Amino acid sequence: MTQLFGQDGRVQPVTVIKAGPCVVVQAKNAQRDGYEAVQIALVEERPAKVTKALAGHYKKAEVPPTRVRREVKLAKGTEAMKAGDQVLVSLFNAGERVDVIGTSRGHGFQGVIKRHHFRGGAATHGSMFHRAPGSIGASSYPSRVVKGMRGPGHMGSERVTTRNLRVERIDAENHLLLVRGSVPGADGGYLIIRKAVAAKPVAVPQVEKPKGKK
Repeated sequence: MTQLFGQDGRVQPVTVIKAGPCVVVQAKNAQRDGYEAVQIALVEERPAKVTKALAGHYKKAEVPPTRVRREVKLAKGTEAMKAGDQVLVSLFNAGERVDVIGTSRGHGFQGVIKRHHFRGGAATHGSMFHRAPGSIGASSYPSRVVKGMRGPGHMGSERVTTRNLRVERIDAENHLLLVRGSVPGADGGYLIIRKAVAAKPVAVPQVEKPKGKK
C-alpha cells in the first residue's frame, strides 16, 4: 500500500496491484459448452513448469505456459474473444468501481476471542473463566450443539470479496492498477479484479450555504 495526494491536498490510501498482462487460453461458448466464459492466464517473468496435459492445452492456444489460470464468465453483450487475445489493465478506467477477490491471510487454529471477537471472562484473581467460549447449548433440550455455533477453529485462508473499491489511477505501461483502500490477502498474493457488480453511487460532499443576516 501507498498513498496519493489529490489536487485539493487530500491524502488517499491506495493499494498498488500488478494487473496483468493476461492472455486468453481458451474461449467457451454457449453452443459447445453451455455458457459464455474465457480462461485467462497471468503472464509472469518466471517460467512455469506444467504437466504434459497442460503443455498441450497451452500449445493448442499458442500461448506459453503460465502458473495461474482462472475462468471468468463474460457479461451479456461482450464481444467474443478467442485464444491469444490479451486482457490488459486498460480495460478499467480511473474513477470507476471494481470488486477485488482474493484469499485472506491464514491465522491457523485460533480461539473464539481472536476468531469471533468474544469478550471473554473476568481477568481478576480467582476467576477460572478467561478465554473460554462458555456455554454451547443446554443438556436437556435439544441435547446437541446447534448448527452455526461459533467456536474455536481454523481462521483465515478463505475467499474474500472486497466490493466497490474506487480506481484512483492506472499505469497502462507498467500494468499497474491503483485502487483506494486495502484488498484481501498478503503481499504477493493473487487477485481477481472485476467491474463492480452492484456499484454504489458516488457520494458528493454537501456544502452548507451561509446563513443570511436578519
